[in-house]
Amino acid sequence: MAAPLSDTPLSPLRTIAVIGLGTMGTGIAEVLAKAGRTVIGVDVSEAQAARSLAALEASTARAVQRGRLTEQERTAVLARVRVSTDLGTAADADLVIEVAPESYEIKQQIFRELDSVVRPETILATGTNALSVTRLAAESARPERVLGLHFFNPAPAMKLVEVVSSVLTAPAAVAAVTELALDLGKEPVAVGDRPGFVADGLLFGYLNQAAAMYEARYASREDIDAAMRLGCGLPMGPLALLDLIGVDTARTVLEAMYAESRDRLHAPAPILKQLSEAGLTGRKSGRGFYTYDAPGSATVVPDALTPRSGGAGTAGRPVASVGVAGSGTMASGIAEVFAKAGYDVVLAARSEEKAQTAKARIGTSLSRSVDKGRLTAEAAAQVLDRITPAGSYDAFADVDLALEAVAEDLEVKQQLFAALDKVCKPGAVLATTTSSLPVVACARATSRPQDVIGMHFFNPAPAMKLVEVVRTVLTADDVHATVREVCARIKKHAVDCGDRAGFIVNALLFPYLNNAIKMVQEHYATLDDIDAAMKLGGGYPMGPFELLDVVGLDVSLAIEKVLHREFRDPGLAPAPLLEHLVAAGCLGRKTGRGFREYARR
Repeated sequence: MAAPLSDTPLSPLRTIAVIGLGTMGTGIAEVLAKAGRTVIGVDVSEAQAARSLAALEASTARAVQRGRLTEQERTAVLARVRVSTDLGTAADADLVIEVAPESYEIKQQIFRELDSVVRPETILATGTNALSVTRLAAESARPERVLGLHFFNPAPAMKLVEVVSSVLTAPAAVAAVTELALDLGKEPVAVGDRPGFVADGLLFGYLNQAAAMYEARYASREDIDAAMRLGCGLPMGPLALLDLIGVDTARTVLEAMYAESRDRLHAPAPILKQLSEAGLTGRKSGRGFYTYDAPGSATVVPDALTPRSGGAGTAGRPVASVGVAGSGTMASGIAEVFAKAGYDVVLAARSEEKAQTAKARIGTSLSRSVDKGRLTAEAAAQVLDRITPAGSYDAFADVDLALEAVAEDLEVKQQLFAALDKVCKPGAVLATTTSSLPVVACARATSRPQDVIGMHFFNPAPAMKLVEVVRTVLTADDVHATVREVCARIKKHAVDCGDRAGFIVNALLFPYLNNAIKMVQEHYATLDDIDAAMKLGGGYPMGPFELLDVVGLDVSLAIEKVLHREFRDPGLAPAPLLEHLVAAGCLGRKTGRGFREYARR
């Protein structure tokens, strides 16, 4: 029986065993050895142990070539690592980290054997991201010394480490492992024991929804991935990321999450089961959502689902002049984009004064571009000359494309479309930039619904490359072709989607943000830990709470309500904490307080 573990910090963890020498185990071994730890690598397969050592030799050789290690340091790192197929070699370890397959049976067997091998004071850590640490600890003879230590792939590059405590874990064990993580140059985040912990708990729900979106044929795999990369600044699209993680691994994590939460958002999309059981598990098998040139390769090759270049062949309508309705930041940004692309632009607002103010805002933006060397003063002047401000929508009489960017209010938009229907010439394309309202409702306010389409730009429009092109069931093929051609000319990446709430980006982004709020609401993790987890573990440019405060809590709540109303999924109901903050007037940066407080300007 293990001796009682007090709250007194343990001695430094110098000798560490890593059980399971796959990609993750090898990466962890490298991190430990580089930090001066003695590493004992153990794998049931002699061939895998040899591959792990070879991978470590290759990785450290690359580090020498890149000037990150000296040859002497490399020799020292490799000398600290020995590999074996005998679990008994872990006898002298201060800490054991198991990174075996995600199976209770396999992990429990390892822990039972370790109990009879290691010293009483040794800490046992599981690298699971889906299974219960508490359940694994309860099976051990030393439950107070069992915890979770969740590294992210690739371990040498990713900064985040989640330190997972069960109700049985002694604080001294947590302190010792946290100190180790800091010494490794990692950023430890302390979390409780629930499937997915923080980062994967948020990430896998989002990935699951993306898989379901693809399975429903709402959008192509290429468009879903491009939308999330370009619209949210993510390093990878969700379907490409599922292929990297492993479709089977994602399914296992989601099943564990669903077993605890019973939230439909965590119920694995059927396509994950279909692909897993067919052996199409992603990069490691050479095929998943995409097809790769070989198992283990990152190179995507064309397959039967790859879009043909050149499009469907329908010709678009000619567009020489564009009308932009609105006077806010989005309207002026869109007008700037079109003018830069050589279009003549009419910028119309409810008054001449508002239109002039919007044009002045564009002038300021162009001046900044000149100051940064992105435009010459002459080119900026030419762009501004192409924009004609107007105090009435009557000025849209001759435009080929009329695009509205007014308030996100359906009644306001419908009134505007009714006005555009009367003013614009026959054959003009009418577009809405709505991010959450039904495009068909705007179309039905006109006598020409076939000419109406959605063009959802992202803020700031001059910088963001994505446009979601939203067809209704009534949109004509040549109208869709026109907008695709226009997007190409203004150098935006167009993705196609149908007319349903949230389109691609917001339908995937806002449930993720809502789930982050629920984590705080349930006191599972802090704002800072969640933001750090998603930036360091997921490569997100901003944490969810930073993003919520930038977007505006009122805007976020409105979108959550639209999604909940459209899909009727209880898991999409806005988190009460979000509703309470909005009711209190805490709307984010614009009011000086949201999830965090900001200095007043």
